[in-house]
Amino acid sequence: MTSQENQDYWFEGHAHVAAIAVTLLGLLARVWAASGTFLNPDEALHFRLANQVSLALAYKASLTAAHPPLLTLLLYFWRALGTSELWLRLPSVLAGVVFCWMFYKWLSKAAGSVAGLIGLLFVALLPPIILVAAELRQYSLLLAFLASALYFLDESFADNSTSQMLAFSFCLYLAMLFHYSAFLFAAALGIYALIRIFTGRPPARLIAAWATGQCVALALALFLYKTHISKLGAGESRTVLQGWMSEFYLHRSFFDPTHDNRFTFLVGHTFGVFQYFFGQLAVGDVIGLVFVGGVVLLLLGKGFPNDRSDNRASSRQLGIFLLLPFAIAAAANLAHVYPYGGTRHVAFLIIPGVAGVSVAIVRLAADRWGRGLAIAALVLVACLAFGKTRPPRMDRADQSHANMMAAMEFARQNMNPSDLIFTDYQTDLIIGHYLCQQQPISIDPSPANFEQFSCAGHRVASVDYKTEWQFWADNFPKHWQQLVQAYNLKSGNTVWVIQAGWGIDLPEDLRKSYAEFHDLRFESFGKNIQIFKMTVGQPMPVFAQ
Repeated sequence: MTSQENQDYWFEGHAHVAAIAVTLLGLLARVWAASGTFLNPDEALHFRLANQVSLALAYKASLTAAHPPLLTLLLYFWRALGTSELWLRLPSVLAGVVFCWMFYKWLSKAAGSVAGLIGLLFVALLPPIILVAAELRQYSLLLAFLASALYFLDESFADNSTSQMLAFSFCLYLAMLFHYSAFLFAAALGIYALIRIFTGRPPARLIAAWATGQCVALALALFLYKTHISKLGAGESRTVLQGWMSEFYLHRSFFDPTHDNRFTFLVGHTFGVFQYFFGQLAVGDVIGLVFVGGVVLLLLGKGFPNDRSDNRASSRQLGIFLLLPFAIAAAANLAHVYPYGGTRHVAFLIIPGVAGVSVAIVRLAADRWGRGLAIAALVLVACLAFGKTRPPRMDRADQSHANMMAAMEFARQNMNPSDLIFTDYQTDLIIGHYLCQQQPISIDPSPANFEQFSCAGHRVASVDYKTEWQFWADNFPKHWQQLVQAYNLKSGNTVWVIQAGWGIDLPEDLRKSYAEFHDLRFESFGKNIQIFKMTVGQPMPVFAQ
């Protein structure tokens, strides 16, 4: 036995132990990323929806969001045990670990142990995938249940097991209740299952179990559409489905026939998917080509090593499955239904994307464990060393929990109860969470285009979510005038302006843009929390009068 064969034999014997170690490392990375930082605006919104006095009100609030209700309902109960940032993010963190393990289990059986361990390295340790699992969002839970559904579907066909098929259906339902992108992945799984049924001729009882599960999934999709999706963004978009994305949010991730060529748009945005997952533009482009190579090898019947179990999907069947989610997502985008490209909204493509890349690396390494793991390690090092998180983002030091606590202390020490606090909408979400000390917020009656609530002895007014997500120098004077008029503020009244969240720089922007603000004084708590004082009647830019 050669030294290379000895090395491969050692790796194969310790693959399961290595997988456990990598998964635990992924858990530690996610816990670290989820701790010590204040909630971003989207996270604060998810908590606000769930932070209601009754379950019925939490469900009603969930219908105003662009996602299914299950995360809101989960958080409604979860908050009773704690409201720290780490605790609120813990379901996502734990789901991220479950995803890593179930993805490894599926890929190891579908494409071999080497591919499984390489895929696990990527999903456990790539920074963008860690970040997805370290935030109070649906994507980690979505991935956990999609990977589990895929694993149980393959196991049900391999073992002719109706119990595994029932587990597949149950996981699929949960994925659909956490995020609507599960519908796209469910379509891919449906086509894949039909291919397995027509080629493998499983027992009638297994086909019946699958068909029944699909009927229930269809009924669930129709229920969610009728009670939620059809009502989102009504009258604000070209299609009802795009209404919950809006005309402006993620508009670059939607195909525009007046400006875009279909072929170049889809090719460019497909590579954008890999750029996002791997967190580095050049690496993402190379990895995109590697994925294409892996799928081609599978379709040619050359993508498998020798350690695969029998009664599994064939090489071509797996290749078709890896293409299906991308094709369905692209078709949904061309229909102007769902975004496509380098955005977290296509997180479900992590599963086929990383799987195809892992298969290609195994073949590139000639099925050698050491070579394959070395290639994967080099890719990881490049992503860690040269990667950059895509916006919107906040640097960890600026998003420090200590910065938020310092800002809240400044507010308590310097803002009188009679002083109005004025914010943009993203700040409204964050300030509502921290100023109100995680208590349920009751929105008070307010003038048109404004939202208002009171807590901790302070009154907060913000522009509403339809009016302005964020203040800039070019829109703030207009909204200031609207505030003064709508609230009938008197000359000499003090108003505190707070801005917190992504991409903020209002005070400095005002200083640079208008002579009236050249001497504006403000307090900064990191780069993502800024506070300054305004006085009604002070000089303002002429055009804003």
